[in-house]
Amino acid sequence: MLRSSLLFLILATTVGASPARGEITEASPADSAKYRFTEVTTEAVRTLTSVGGAAAVEVDVDTMDVAPAPSVEEVLRELPLLHVRTNSRGEAEISARGSESRQVAVLVDGVPITLAWDARADVSVLPATGVQKLTFVRGLSSMLYGPNVLGGIVEAQVGRSLTQPDRSATQIAVGADHVGAVSTSVSTSVPVESESGDWLFRAGFGYRNSPGDPLADGVTEPLPEGDDLRVNTDLEKFDGFASARYLHWSGAWVSLSGSSFKLDRGIAAELGLADEDARLWRYPHVSRTVAVLSAGTGFRSSPFGGQGDIEASFGFDNGRTDIDEYTSRAYDEVAGFENGEDQTLTFRLLADQTLGGRSNLRGSFTFASVNHDEITEESVNDIPQTVTTPYQQQLMSVGVENDWKILQSNGPVNSVSLTVGAAYDQADTPKTGGRESLGTISKWGGRLGLSAATHQGRTVYHAGVSRRGRFPALRELYSGALNRFQPNPDLKPETLLTMEAGVTSRIGTGEVQAVLFHNLLEDAVVRTTLEDRRFFRVNRDELRSTGLELLGAHYVGPFDVSGSLTWQSVELTDTSVDTSDPSADNTSDPENLPELFGDLTVALPLPGQLRFGGSVEYTGTQFAIDGLTDELVELDDATIVGFFASKTWRPDLPWNGGTFRFLEARIGVDNVGDQARYDAWGLPEPGRRIRFGLKLY
Repeated sequence: MLRSSLLFLILATTVGASPARGEITEASPADSAKYRFTEVTTEAVRTLTSVGGAAAVEVDVDTMDVAPAPSVEEVLRELPLLHVRTNSRGEAEISARGSESRQVAVLVDGVPITLAWDARADVSVLPATGVQKLTFVRGLSSMLYGPNVLGGIVEAQVGRSLTQPDRSATQIAVGADHVGAVSTSVSTSVPVESESGDWLFRAGFGYRNSPGDPLADGVTEPLPEGDDLRVNTDLEKFDGFASARYLHWSGAWVSLSGSSFKLDRGIAAELGLADEDARLWRYPHVSRTVAVLSAGTGFRSSPFGGQGDIEASFGFDNGRTDIDEYTSRAYDEVAGFENGEDQTLTFRLLADQTLGGRSNLRGSFTFASVNHDEITEESVNDIPQTVTTPYQQQLMSVGVENDWKILQSNGPVNSVSLTVGAAYDQADTPKTGGRESLGTISKWGGRLGLSAATHQGRTVYHAGVSRRGRFPALRELYSGALNRFQPNPDLKPETLLTMEAGVTSRIGTGEVQAVLFHNLLEDAVVRTTLEDRRFFRVNRDELRSTGLELLGAHYVGPFDVSGSLTWQSVELTDTSVDTSDPSADNTSDPENLPELFGDLTVALPLPGQLRFGGSVEYTGTQFAIDGLTDELVELDDATIVGFFASKTWRPDLPWNGGTFRFLEARIGVDNVGDQARYDAWGLPEPGRRIRFGLKLY
């Protein structure tokens, strides 16, 4: 749902001539666009998706109505135009414009963490405790983000932001809910000014413990435990982060950030299936550490003339996931296990060069080495033995883009900008667990975008087209997932052709945006079911998605109103079907992509620092594979209503406040109607939850 802290980033290069830099800072030039929404001012400066694409949506995590020590999933579920669902593995998948979760890149401080064993990030376990800002860019993304970027990007800033606070700050938050879950987080930031520049040090930790998710109305467990909770949905998680950043007066900077988490959790099994067919899993251990070292020169005089900038980032991503499989829903006997150890090393280089007063050339280089060790138990001569199978994938991408300011005037059309970009991506699989390697494969990409601003930059029109490829992940090619999948090392890369056109306009105190899009995905990777009931991933010929996105925020009297709506028609076509047979049908609806979804949020500030609000989320009908018949079935639509109330005051502390200036108390009710909304067949979302929270900051 859309909160008042969301920022619609209108592209700076449409109304000004600032060069691209790949990050959002407070140091905006005089000609950049600045817009205020409710309590937060955003400055859209040098974004990578500057011309021909829809505006980004940015959120300050500290202002959101989420529990302390939130996961990235909880934050993303609050964003407009982004569909988030939980799959049968307990992982949270994200989708935009009919895309699949492996087509949306997730970056931490500029380094993609979706270049991994599964080519996607399970955002349900990624902590957001240390995230300062989170940005979502949908659709036509830049050619500079690296390989496998088709459906947009989600970028989290931990240490890379160049915003410098004017004072030290500490925040302590505690929360609980009516089922017995508790959470807490502590974070602090310390700015230090030196003779040559500014330092910023940040650190914090989070803890969450939950006995499980509440059952929605009408949902029953085969083996109820008498506490109205979904069986095997308990969670305990620890996380922490630390970062340091130095910004020299010349504009040069360096940052180092690190975050880590460890958790133990169960996942809800599909309802309606016999125990022998259901996925009865627990994750007794999941851990991950992500460290990013980045540095940049800042814009300065270039030896090639004009101004230039160079940035380099090195990412270290190390994790372990242990999976235990059980014999029954009693979860008292382990039938097998599959453990995985992951390590991904990523290097990313960005460069900018102005060409005259109206042109800016940008380039990027990305290289990632993905390593995964699969640890399983096999029987050799009737003797169980632990077997470690190594896998490796190497990914490389080179991208270049150029922006031209074709027109800049004080007439009816204030500016017109054009961007042209190209990319070359390559993948290799040196280690394949003894199976056949795909060898070295490559794809090319391109992008053309056009933007125009009118009415002194208050209205922006944009249109663009792009082509990009995605290589199959190691898991898609080679993983058996505890014998739930038949590996398919013959999968081909996917290729996406996408087009969009839209308009964004400021109207009074608000803003509205409408975007039409059309995607054509060739060689789409989908799962099918074999006769032995195992899943098998194959390439289908085409997946087409066409849709309309609406986004807006406005003050209506004292009310702060914001909302979004996505309509999409998605169709999967398999040309291997014999179309000469009148009874044959070569088209179908893909799984878990609702045709219509949206949200509406209304907030009312009152005297005495009181604030009340409510939200409505609607998810339309969608299709899923029935676990009993293996046929596509329709899942009902659902409307989820939520309410919250908060009060903020200055606490009368014996030490005169010191670091703490405000205390906020909040109560919220999620899913007031206790509706059973299904993410997939047999997997309902949680029911009604009453939350309480206190924050001292």
